[in-house]
Amino acid sequence: MVDPHLLRASWAKVAQYGEQVPLYFYGHLFLSHPEVRSMFPPSMAAQRDRLVAALGAVVANVDNLDAAVPFLQGLGRDHRKFAVEPGHYPAVGASLLATLEQFLGPDWTPQAAESWTEAYGIVAQVMTDAAAAAAESTPAWWDAEIVAHEVLGGRRDIARVTIATRQPYPYAAGQSMTLETAVAPARWRFYTPANPPRSDGLIELHVKLVGTVSWQLVNMMGVGDRLRLGPPVGHQLTLASAKPDSDLLLIAGSTGVAPLRAIIEELGRNPDHGRRVTLYYGARIAGDLYDLPRLQQLAAHYPWLSVVPVVSDDHAWEGQRGLVGDAAAARGAWPGHEVFIVGSPGMCEHAATRLKETGVAPGAIHLEESQP
Repeated sequence: MVDPHLLRASWAKVAQYGEQVPLYFYGHLFLSHPEVRSMFPPSMAAQRDRLVAALGAVVANVDNLDAAVPFLQGLGRDHRKFAVEPGHYPAVGASLLATLEQFLGPDWTPQAAESWTEAYGIVAQVMTDAAAAAAESTPAWWDAEIVAHEVLGGRRDIARVTIATRQPYPYAAGQSMTLETAVAPARWRFYTPANPPRSDGLIELHVKLVGTVSWQLVNMMGVGDRLRLGPPVGHQLTLASAKPDSDLLLIAGSTGVAPLRAIIEELGRNPDHGRRVTLYYGARIAGDLYDLPRLQQLAAHYPWLSVVPVVSDDHAWEGQRGLVGDAAAARGAWPGHEVFIVGSPGMCEHAATRLKETGVAPGAIHLEESQP
């Protein structure tokens, strides 16, 4: 039987070893099953971080499987793009258990082994079932092409990239996707569309220059270049995750504004939705409020939308200054509002903490799910 307390306690001990944990795991996996090495990128630096994040997310929800299931189903569907088959899951499970045994030492008891084995079995079953169901109706990935490219931002480090897919790409406003370029095969990175699904099928992405794939998308790639998209993932930032008819407080930092603008545009398709929406849009310098003109156009068109730009480090800025989380928290507890926060981990943590201090219920705050 799965013992949630035992799982959490043992994972906390293992996590103290930091990068040694994923290094050992992948070393064991590639030595015992060298045929799977080609599924992973040449550099494993980012992959190591995602392993720890995924395991942590699963362990944190092990006693609330209903909360973990959507995350795991998304993982299962998404892993089809790596050509993962049901037979690969036992190999991964064996390496996970070997890793736990290595770092737990004497704490790797028969009870711990039994609990972890059963927990992983549940995870693997949910993922394989989701992958099998998806295979009946959707491809493992979608071929796409860049049809428009524009570099933005005060530091010229953000690109607005518009793509078209050969087949319809089904997603909801607020969901993310993984993207692979031909220049860096197997290096899939997460991006979130800035628009809801459109009749012409075009998808707008906001890409900030962080890492190899984003550098290619900002500085190297242009109209006509080909991409591949993984299936849509995530539900925490969709309207379906909020209480029906609740007002919305949206807080964005930098390119985190993309999924929030998609949600706004989705609401705009239903003039009778009855919500009030307030967007706090933060950046370090005014030039990094790259999407502000479009947001102001939306606010001029939709009487239910208010946009508040906030700049932290630009003394020439004449508008509201400070940290975007502080600016939103200064308005109080936002009664009747559901809160969506998207941006850097530090910004999201600060904004969520400040809002909780004002009395916003933790259950009303929506953050991006940890991505594997």
